[in-house]
Amino acid sequence: MARWNIAPGRTSRQELLAFPCINLVIQPTGVTLAGVSTGASHRDLTGSGWVLAALLLPSSARSFGFEPRSVLGREVTLAAEGLLEPVRQLMDAPAPQEQLNSAVDLLAGWIEQKVTCTDQHGLIANKMLSLVAERREIVNVIQLADALGLSVRSLQRLCAEYVGLSPLTVIRRYRLQEAAQRLRENPEISITQIAAELEYADHAHLTKDFRQVLGFTPSAYRAGSLD
Repeated sequence: MARWNIAPGRTSRQELLAFPCINLVIQPTGVTLAGVSTGASHRDLTGSGWVLAALLLPSSARSFGFEPRSVLGREVTLAAEGLLEPVRQLMDAPAPQEQLNSAVDLLAGWIEQKVTCTDQHGLIANKMLSLVAERREIVNVIQLADALGLSVRSLQRLCAEYVGLSPLTVIRRYRLQEAAQRLRENPEISITQIAAELEYADHAHLTKDFRQVLGFTPSAYRAGSLD
């Protein structure tokens, strides 16, 4: 959940490092399904506004009528009867946080009703993301396949079907999330040390991944986050 009120004539650019998950996004203008991003992206905020969003586990994506690969890197309008207007009434009001939490409850309840029971492969895809997020030592496809008890080829098919990205891209996206968090929260830690902690071969490999996904270096990201 985010709300903003930008001074007239000003724009706040928010650089995004997205998780490899589809997002269900509610804004004043409507409800959309935002596919997994393929690279760097940003949002320019002006005036006043709000957004409420939820990360969807891989197993739930098909409940909304889309294959993950079909929405990769794009945003599509979602028919969401009974969701937008009640959320908008809560989010538009100058309400305390306790009342705004009711909007979260509305979204959670709507998703629970919408998402149907998943198949076994979907549950494995959920487990795959959990393993990558929780186990920092997983840095390559073979390690992830072994942790799931799958062949590399089976893992590749699973990722393509339920996420839309390759397994290696999924792994790197989570490692970059950790790197970005460290850069923001621990300005005294060197980029070389962060690279070592996340099992990158060296500073240069982390910088290369960062530039490929975000479009700028870890140093530039850190400098921007401290402004």
